[in-house]
Amino acid sequence: SLMQMAKVTAVLTLLSQAKRPFISILTDPTMGGVSASFAFIGDVVVAEPAALIGFAGPRVIEQTVREKLPEGFQRSEFLLEKGAIDMIVD
Repeated sequence: SLMQMAKVTAVLTLLSQAKRPFISILTDPTMGGVSASFAFIGDVVVAEPAALIGFAGPRVIEQTVREKLPEGFQRSEFLLEKGAIDMIVD
């Protein structure tokens, strides 16, 4: 997917210029470069229940910031509560 990120992002620009909506559907897991590049730039961002969504995994983040992460961190419900996604669908 790393090679395709730039291509997908470029095509999404064309989609936007054509006034077409981009609906981003995040499944479990949506991690790494996908989350950093195009997963959250949709006009509507939808996730499945309890999906793990983020750039780095929770253990990597905890080791980096040297803090315990909140319960449910990086799960779709947490991201919905924080406004990072628009809805959760089954």
